[in-house]
Amino acid sequence: MKINDWINRDLHCACGRVHRCDIPALRIGAGALEALPEMTVGFSHILVISDRNTAPLAEARVRKLLGDRVETSYIYDDDLLVPDEERIAILEGLVTDRTDLILGIGSGVINDLCKYVSFLHGIESGIIATATSMDGYASSGAAMIQKGMKVTHTTHAPTLILGDVDILKNAPMDMIRSGYADIIGKYSALCDWKLSALVNGEYLCPSVYDLVKEETDSIRACASKLQERDPEAIGKLMEVLVLIGVCLTLLSTTRPGSGSEHHLSHFFEITGLIDDKPYFLHGTDVGYATTVTAELREKIRAVDRPTFATLSDESRERCYQSVYKRHWGEVKALQDEAGRYEKETDTRAFYATHWEEIRAILAECPTRAEIEQMLLAVGFDLSLFEKMYGAKKIRTATLVAKDLKDRYSVLWLYAAMFFGEKEAKEIYEAADV
Repeated sequence: MKINDWINRDLHCACGRVHRCDIPALRIGAGALEALPEMTVGFSHILVISDRNTAPLAEARVRKLLGDRVETSYIYDDDLLVPDEERIAILEGLVTDRTDLILGIGSGVINDLCKYVSFLHGIESGIIATATSMDGYASSGAAMIQKGMKVTHTTHAPTLILGDVDILKNAPMDMIRSGYADIIGKYSALCDWKLSALVNGEYLCPSVYDLVKEETDSIRACASKLQERDPEAIGKLMEVLVLIGVCLTLLSTTRPGSGSEHHLSHFFEITGLIDDKPYFLHGTDVGYATTVTAELREKIRAVDRPTFATLSDESRERCYQSVYKRHWGEVKALQDEAGRYEKETDTRAFYATHWEEIRAILAECPTRAEIEQMLLAVGFDLSLFEKMYGAKKIRTATLVAKDLKDRYSVLWLYAAMFFGEKEAKEIYEAADV
């Protein structure tokens, strides 16, 4: 794998499209932070953003390295930084007419805030990574929490990505595991992508598909070394996380890296915010959710001939109300606009006539037992997932998490077969999900 082979050039792909991802300044390795001055040549009014957890890791060194080119350095003082309207407004208020780069010190949320606000203001963003916790560093997507819902905006990839292994290797182990699990989740995402290509005729780039699959396979070999904080393994994980983000930007879609496992992760985050309940790091949730989606595929594949459940619009909306509470109308509006339920009859007919092809695609994803072994290899405690959410909430997620996004995945097929009036009643009559 060579990241530089995939960036800063037009890629005339065998799929017939031309892909491009521009990241002018990219450095991953031990001591990489010392390269910051040369990586920021041309920027003279830099806004530096961090939070109370990430600032101690590099904020002072960044200010020293950049000197008087730092226009402002701001530290978010949140126990849990949420990229909502208030935090967006804070960052926008720091941007001046002279600001030419918003430089984040952190991981997922900091990176997304910097990408989003810089895009709104027509300037560049950069990120100094502090943990190998997620795959969005090079992505053009920015996930915000707006009106209580998670909304991913298409913005631009950062101009600068710096991963100093001396910093990354000392991140909390749960963040290292989170990044590893986010990569393992690609088995689920790729399976969903191929399934949608069959069922919906969705575009699939074989080159990107194969690259993501190969790198997902390769990162599994790093599991034991990651637990030891081995610098080479940490560097490899960071490279793969960045490369996945590059792939998302190349296609202007998160499809190669996000499917049913991410829908479940988003469900736990959104309902956690709605109900003021805890949830795991994004990648950690993705890893646990990948075991769940693998089990769903196995259950579907075990059926020789599909039969379908019946669920009224009224019952489905009562489930929305029960689960998403004050935001249920937004979920309904999203699905009304997407129109997927209006096509359900035709989709079910397609399932029936292409059943063996569908089963073959689902069989390409590792089993639940195999995914669990991948997580155990890096030190996951598999019992913590159900302890955090409970079996009932996890079951509910498999049936209604799909409605949070306008994206097809195996969750739609599973619901078509197993989400009927009985299951809906169990959800909307529950006092607490």
